[in-house]
Amino acid sequence: MLQGTAAATAAWVIAERVVSHDEPFFAPIAAVVALNASLGERGRNAVRLLLGVLVGIIAGEITLAALGGGYGSLALAVFAATAVARALGGARIVIAQAAAGAILTVAVANGEAGTQRLVDALIGVGVALLFTQVLFSPEPLALLRRAEAAALADMAEALRLTARALERDDDDVAERAMSQLRTLRDGLSELGRTRAASGRVARRSAVWRSQIAPVVRETEDAGRLDLLGGSCLTLTRAAMATDTACRRRLAPRVHELADMLVDLAGSPGDRSTRQEAADRALEVARRLATGDSPSEAEAVAAIVAMRTVASDVMVFAGVDVEQADAAVREGTGEFRVPAPPSPSRAPFGLRRPTR
Repeated sequence: MLQGTAAATAAWVIAERVVSHDEPFFAPIAAVVALNASLGERGRNAVRLLLGVLVGIIAGEITLAALGGGYGSLALAVFAATAVARALGGARIVIAQAAAGAILTVAVANGEAGTQRLVDALIGVGVALLFTQVLFSPEPLALLRRAEAAALADMAEALRLTARALERDDDDVAERAMSQLRTLRDGLSELGRTRAASGRVARRSAVWRSQIAPVVRETEDAGRLDLLGGSCLTLTRAAMATDTACRRRLAPRVHELADMLVDLAGSPGDRSTRQEAADRALEVARRLATGDSPSEAEAVAAIVAMRTVASDVMVFAGVDVEQADAAVREGTGEFRVPAPPSPSRAPFGLRRPTR
């Protein structure tokens, strides 16, 4: 809110005092609209707004030159502007701004309003880009870690519900766990969007260009959470398909996995936290390997699903895929989790304080 307010005020002052527009209402509007997007998306949103305004004004000017004013010209200009906007990718903000630009150009002052609107848009977008790309550019690794933490917390809550359902032999609680995991897909979709956005921030922001390599590596780690989410869903379904006695045997291990994900969600970028999560996942696998082997197909499927969750946790923590699979399968092994990616330097080359 503070950034939007400051950007709107700055755009108004520039349009009124520097460019001498009498009523520069669109400059602050453009600044606020450009910033009205998720972190990591605001710069692209600003460029799209400017593209839409430009397309709309050009369509309106050409229509006025060819046909003059009138209802038919307005209709043709709006249709042409939206058609071009759709051909350029079809982003909603581009289409809306293209239509608005065409309407203002044709309907108001025979095109003069459209030209002034373009200048105001340039001012508003310029201020917004200064805010998003330089002054308040979001740290791309921090964006990723927040999305990772949210996804891990959702998985942990679902496994907690699963463990409670197994302890109580309660199918209603199990259904709540299944619902939690189904909605997890939305969270993982958000994580996927954040992965793409963080990469764009690192590549296009002047202050975070040094983070390109760390962001690429962390993006690969974050991609493992898609597999972990699917493994958690499979575990819940497989565990609830077992009989009462087997459910109660599985409940403590599921609790351990849930606690592990809670801790990992608290600090997904901390090396010691990842190491502890990998060690605890291996311990769960070790206990499964040393216990009595079940004969029922449902129980075997639940054990396999639990081992898969443990393996996916270790891989997200930084363990090699083949090494994690072997450790989970055999219940043995020892490994050292590599340090997770970290920013190579702070914005503008400033040193980060050491702990």
